[in-house]
Amino acid sequence: MSSVVETVTDLVEPILASHHFELVDVEFVKEGKSWYLRVFIDKPGGITIDECVLISDELGEQLDNCDPDPIPQAYYLEVSSPGAERPLKKEADYMRAVDKYVNVSLYQQLNGHRVYEGYLRKVTADELTLEYMDKTRQKEVIIPRKQVAKARLAIKF
Repeated sequence: MSSVVETVTDLVEPILASHHFELVDVEFVKEGKSWYLRVFIDKPGGITIDECVLISDELGEQLDNCDPDPIPQAYYLEVSSPGAERPLKKEADYMRAVDKYVNVSLYQQLNGHRVYEGYLRKVTADELTLEYMDKTRQKEVIIPRKQVAKARLAIKF
């Protein structure tokens, strides 16, 4: 499956660059009996449905012309925006998220928590600094990057 993601990433990046779009993520997953190839794209100000259709058409054509076929089984191609709770994958994602509200899941507990939700205040190569509320008290936690399982923007209610 990782070779599918790598191949699709290599195919889609030049297409996105020609339109000044950004690749957020690629996933190839089986749900029930069906396989899904999902490509998440974005640009400053957000991506439109028409832009998703454009990239889907161009990528679909590229995939159809590959020999050998990188995805021999039947699958559904979905191209979409990452949504309001966009994942933080690349270093640039983390840097753009400074001072924004985020959700960070950890591989193991840190100070009694496996999930932190708060404002990302600082990003270094080795650590994330988060400001969060613990009941009624504002606290700060420094999270080693190697402990981060997933990170994404979050919506504060």
